[in-house]
Amino acid sequence: MRATRTNTLIVWITAAALAALGYWHEVTRRGLGDPTFVTGYMLFTLMVFLSLYNGRKKLSMISLGRVSTWLSLHVVAGFVAVVLFVTHAGTLWPQGWADRALALLFYLVTLSGVAGYALQLWLPGRLTRSGPEIIYERIPAEIAGLRDAAEQAVTDAAAQSGFDTLGRYYVQTLSWYFARPRYWLSHVFGGRYAEFWLQRRLATIRRHLSEAERSALGRLAELGAAKTAVDAQHAMQSVLKGWTLIHVPLAAALLTVAIWHLILVHVYAR
Repeated sequence: MRATRTNTLIVWITAAALAALGYWHEVTRRGLGDPTFVTGYMLFTLMVFLSLYNGRKKLSMISLGRVSTWLSLHVVAGFVAVVLFVTHAGTLWPQGWADRALALLFYLVTLSGVAGYALQLWLPGRLTRSGPEIIYERIPAEIAGLRDAAEQAVTDAAAQSGFDTLGRYYVQTLSWYFARPRYWLSHVFGGRYAEFWLQRRLATIRRHLSEAERSALGRLAELGAAKTAVDAQHAMQSVLKGWTLIHVPLAAALLTVAIWHLILVHVYAR
């Protein structure tokens, strides 16, 4: 979360709200009152607000405020939710299977949220440096286009030179690389294994080729470098998209269990 004027204001308001909450909670507790009902509703309201962020991202075409502001509010509200949860429960690990299920879901949502925020700070900059961003759904078509171009270059080289050395080597070795995204883990962590693999394979066959085939090999090197960049885009975008497939269902499950918890409280405790 960048230190903008809006973010600074959000942090100060949140700090003041937490201080007021802490004071009220202590005064109520010392007065032999029960603050858990109020803090429970506050926590539930905050969970509902946090769940709105995913919907805001999907409705980016509607003017509902800047997404960056929503993200700042989401991060700060998540932190406040942790404080409220511990305050409401009075312990890190409550008694009873139902309360423990709720606590477990809350902690899983929190941890996945922290991980997702870290990924959003880390990966977008690397995506920009890896080249022009490609829409995730178009990546298979991009790879298919590079594969077709590579096969065409090999076919043309065989026709011009009368030799099939490069063609056989492509089928045996290089076609594996152009078939689909490769070295996912290396790309996620910023490694260059794919680049080194491709360079070694190209250098191995170079001395066995005719002049016409070497020209095609240069074309394969260009296509391979483009394929490496596309693979990096695929790896990093798949992590960002895959994270939401964990965090959002967990958050939905948490909200569902929280509603059930609220119903039980009204039925049995009030």
